[in-house]
Amino acid sequence: MPQHVSILQLTGVAFLALVSVAWLVGLIRMLRRARAEVTVWHTGSAALYAVPDQRQTGPHREAVELTPAERDTFAVLIRQLNDRG
Repeated sequence: MPQHVSILQLTGVAFLALVSVAWLVGLIRMLRRARAEVTVWHTGSAALYAVPDQRQTGPHREAVELTPAERDTFAVLIRQLNDRG
């Protein structure tokens, strides 16, 4: 035991090392269990049967026609925002 290190410091380092090893063992066990559960739910193909197929196209674009008064109000708003910057 080095002379400049107290017994409390050595105990602390040993405790941290023990906790780190226990955490690592727990993490490894948890990951292995999760991997085992995934293989149980796997159906042999790469796709999951519970997840729906993705859409090949995006959603339809929506457009709303503005009245002339709404267009003028929107133009004023844009001018005000541009003047701030």
